[in-house]
Amino acid sequence: MINKTKILTATLAFGLFTSQYAFSQTNAMNPFFKAYTTPHQVPPFDLIKNEHFKPALLEGIKQHQAEINAIANSSSKPTFENTIVAMDKAGALLSRVSSVFYNLNSANTNEEIQNIAREISPEMAAHSDNITLNQKLFARVKNLWDNRASLKLNSEQAKLLEKTHKSFVRSGANLNDTDKAKLRKINSELSLLSLKFGQNLLAETNNYLLVVDKKEDLTGLPAELISAAAEEAKTKGQEGKWIFTLQNPSVMPFLQYADKRELRKQIWEAYTLRGDQNNNFDNKEVVKSIVNLRREKAQLLGYKDHASYALEETMAKTPENAYKLLNQLWKPALSVAEREAFDIQKMIDASGEKFKLAPYDWRYYAEKVRKERFDLDEQELKPYFSLEKVREGVFTVTNKLYGLQFKEITNIPKYHAEVAAYEVTEADGKLVGVLYTDFFPRASKRGGAWMTSYSSQKMEKGKRIAPVISIVCNFSKPTGDAPALLTFDEVTTFFHEFGHALHGLLSNVNYESLAGTSVSRDFVELPSQIMENWAAEPEVLKMFAKHYKTNEVIPDALIKKLQNAGTFDQGFATTEYLAASLLDLDYHTQTSELKDNIGTFEAASMKKVGLNDEIIPRYKSTYFSHIFAGGYSAGYYSYIWSGVLDTDAFSAFKETGDLFNQEKAMSFRKNVLEKGGTEDPMVLYKRFRGAEPGIKALLKKRGLDIQPDKKPI
Repeated sequence: MINKTKILTATLAFGLFTSQYAFSQTNAMNPFFKAYTTPHQVPPFDLIKNEHFKPALLEGIKQHQAEINAIANSSSKPTFENTIVAMDKAGALLSRVSSVFYNLNSANTNEEIQNIAREISPEMAAHSDNITLNQKLFARVKNLWDNRASLKLNSEQAKLLEKTHKSFVRSGANLNDTDKAKLRKINSELSLLSLKFGQNLLAETNNYLLVVDKKEDLTGLPAELISAAAEEAKTKGQEGKWIFTLQNPSVMPFLQYADKRELRKQIWEAYTLRGDQNNNFDNKEVVKSIVNLRREKAQLLGYKDHASYALEETMAKTPENAYKLLNQLWKPALSVAEREAFDIQKMIDASGEKFKLAPYDWRYYAEKVRKERFDLDEQELKPYFSLEKVREGVFTVTNKLYGLQFKEITNIPKYHAEVAAYEVTEADGKLVGVLYTDFFPRASKRGGAWMTSYSSQKMEKGKRIAPVISIVCNFSKPTGDAPALLTFDEVTTFFHEFGHALHGLLSNVNYESLAGTSVSRDFVELPSQIMENWAAEPEVLKMFAKHYKTNEVIPDALIKKLQNAGTFDQGFATTEYLAASLLDLDYHTQTSELKDNIGTFEAASMKKVGLNDEIIPRYKSTYFSHIFAGGYSAGYYSYIWSGVLDTDAFSAFKETGDLFNQEKAMSFRKNVLEKGGTEDPMVLYKRFRGAEPGIKALLKKRGLDIQPDKKPI
């Protein structure tokens, strides 16, 4: 008689052995399971394959959970070191793998990476919940929090304890078991929905092409845009035609310069209907589900709505305070925008056309008004803003402010051929960090511009470990024999993202959880937005704005035109931004289930504030990735909040008569850039500036310091 049980057991044992053998073989080949031997321990991008991600992520979760269990189950009395510091240091493998994986999913994705992201998302959400809902672990944290007065902690340690305790409470540690189970389900669903939103948006952006086959339909377009469209057509097998895409360097200048109104309308509608076409990539129900789940989660945790939950740990503190700032700006911004619309309509009428200004007309006619009023054509500026020269300018400004040096590294792994890498050092040669730059759009990269990190600054045995930082943008590409020539808006974007990079690079804290950009959303934009101010200063422009052919420094007359037009179209720019910020808050202050169609809700939100028909929110709901696929839910207002800070902060330099005043620069570095999240943001700001900021400087900068009731003549 055959013992089937023995055969089955032997079969299972052999299967287990072979799977373990295969896994060990995979481990041996997986670069994540080895110490990095690359320069400055950057990720070995040249060795990393898609197949390495999932096993490394799962092993990272396993190791991190084991470390957390060891802390939670320790029989030792809780101390700051064996609990809070131990938690801060735990999860090294998971952090290392996930930073590469999620950064590539944004900057250089593919179908396989996107599939892995969908598969791993519930695992990551569950793992996060397994930590924050671990009752034994929370008991240790709470014990330390309750006895914090006797722990004799310094300010940074006290902040880390506070942040850790709040993280547990805000993640549901005080909930009963039934509500914890509900929270786990919500978190899992939200992680997948946010991922789906972003993947849908990328697909929608890539799926549309405006194909032009008649040369006469290109009238008005700059030569380099036509050249870029011809190259795009060639790469897509349509040589002899011109292809325009929904990537910003293609769609925005097309809207700005294309004479053919019908084509402007076509590409505008494609751009604004992304995620709203009732196809496989439709985001309307995704948005509704995200909004409802966020509200449900917030109320489960004891908050009135998601905005109240999200803003508790920001400078604004409450949605009421965020609304207050937005509403202060709304009336003057809308008033100026109405004047701008009046001027544009006058130009349309004067040209003999018989149509009413539409959103797809605004950029086209605003450019004509600017040229007529200020004799400034943006195409005059672009030859002075080659990417190489702008990069030199950013480096020079940073050197003059903080003494930093930048040296390109070529013998270092990169994740794409277009990426460059730099060693960033102090004036004395001491390493500050590594900076990656990735500037051009491609199908594998999401839109927009952002800063991120592959490893944050930390301390090990009293030694500062340098961070690895990256800035990712979508700038105009080189065309033909010409280098990449940037618009002035792209120049300021470069300065902006570099400010974020400096926040990460110059971080000098003891605990990784508090490093660099680990600050509230409405403070994190201060380091980035203050950098934009230097970009427009004549003294700075003359350092880098040099004609790409002749190396001629930008003429004073052109700088003067740029300055004269400095507040031009700011009514439009501010209004479209504020509209999106108000829409964000409206979604996230819902206290009951959102049942309306997303289009209906959005229209009602904009009608409530009186947005005119010629302008739409900067981001409509179905492609508002900041709030539905990024970390800015109920926080898109933060750019204008930080705008109040940055204009006031830059005034500190201007008041000295020296844009590179070393006393102010060192104070900003020591009190803001180096401090990360170690202290309350307003405390840090006042330590630099000496007082809280006011709104007047921002209004003046944007040309909004006018009587809002004054009507156009």
